[in-house]
Amino acid sequence: MILGRRSFMAGAGAALVAARAAAAPSSTAPFIARGFVLSGPDGREIGITEWKPRGRARALVLFSHGAGSAPRFYEALFAPWLAAGYRILAPLHVDSAEHPRTKDFPGLASWRARIEDMRTLSRHVGQGPWIAAGHSYGGLVALTMGGAAASLPEGLSGPLRDPNARAVLAFSPPAPIPVLCTAEGYASLAVPALIQTGTKDIVPGITATDGEGWRGHLVPYDAAVPGANRYGLVLEGVDHYFGGAICRHDLPGPRQLEQLAIAARISALFIEAQGRGQAAAQRRLDAMLTERLPVMLLRK
Repeated sequence: MILGRRSFMAGAGAALVAARAAAAPSSTAPFIARGFVLSGPDGREIGITEWKPRGRARALVLFSHGAGSAPRFYEALFAPWLAAGYRILAPLHVDSAEHPRTKDFPGLASWRARIEDMRTLSRHVGQGPWIAAGHSYGGLVALTMGGAAASLPEGLSGPLRDPNARAVLAFSPPAPIPVLCTAEGYASLAVPALIQTGTKDIVPGITATDGEGWRGHLVPYDAAVPGANRYGLVLEGVDHYFGGAICRHDLPGPRQLEQLAIAARISALFIEAQGRGQAAAQRRLDAMLTERLPVMLLRK
């Protein structure tokens, strides 16, 4: 399934409007987060939120949030990662409803800014491996960092891949959208990846609205070359926002916290196996492979 620029921007715009209406506070963080500012291109300020685990960090995750959202709306996902010892850094992208300059980046201007945000963050952390992670629009960003041949934003030079991205976690990445990334572009993914979706993961303007529309989010897995530790995770009954547990705290729910915990646990195993090279974690992850719901875990 291939979507166009207009339908994508309509879907993303709807998410932005809904996010602006959200007034719910962030979930209680299990660890204290801190914020700081990096200087991006032309001196543009990029706000970063950092979550640190207790003790020494076992892995580093750079996270890109969904359209219109903000890093703080993902703490329910981050909590298990922090408990596993992972440090998380996440920029506030210009399309966020909480960004003070959202109106200065209409339409696809946010695409360029997102890439600039992640490049700036990568330079900040320096040389060394990290996990590229993201949800929805941010899932596309993470896949791009891992080698997916996305469309080069106007005014930027390539390559878009970051050599420090050891693996990718993409939660509900967009179906192919020509102005962002095609199926062929997703096929260029160069690192191990875990791509997640759910059987209710249907977003008008971003996926088809029939009962099989959720499969569009799985295209990055379907298109990836076999034999390089690519995983597809499908959770029965899960929607784009886990019932409002992530990204959209304004949704009425019920929040799909049990399913989110499953996704977080499997993603942590993936980080241990593919991000840290732990053989025991790899065996545990592969022992969960199944083509049957409610937790379908595929590997190619």
